[in-house]
Amino acid sequence: MKIIYENVRVEKYCTSFKEAKKMFGGNDILARSLLSRINAIQQAIVIKDIISMPFFHFHKLEKNLKGYFAIDVKTRKEPWRIILQPLDEQGEPYNPCNIDEIASTVRIVGIKEVSMHYE
Repeated sequence: MKIIYENVRVEKYCTSFKEAKKMFGGNDILARSLLSRINAIQQAIVIKDIISMPFFHFHKLEKNLKGYFAIDVKTRKEPWRIILQPLDEQGEPYNPCNIDEIASTVRIVGIKEVSMHYE
């Protein structure tokens, strides 16, 4: 799948071990896990490939993040999540975003942020 990053800062965190490690306060394990998750997204053909992997814990976000989804950076025990949005072939968000209907065709995701979005 193709990834479009929200901004240069998010792209650096997701593509550079050094930057990811800084973001995680020096935690090598979280930095490696983030880069591994990004690699898995890139290797997937469609978003359904990610949804079907239970250890990612792909889940829908609500409130001010409608249309966005999250996956775990490492595990459910860690608070860090990758916030992403399915995009159409023109790089635009689906509206409405019925993930069950589009999962087999989504080949582009936008990564908004890597954060502890529950805090």
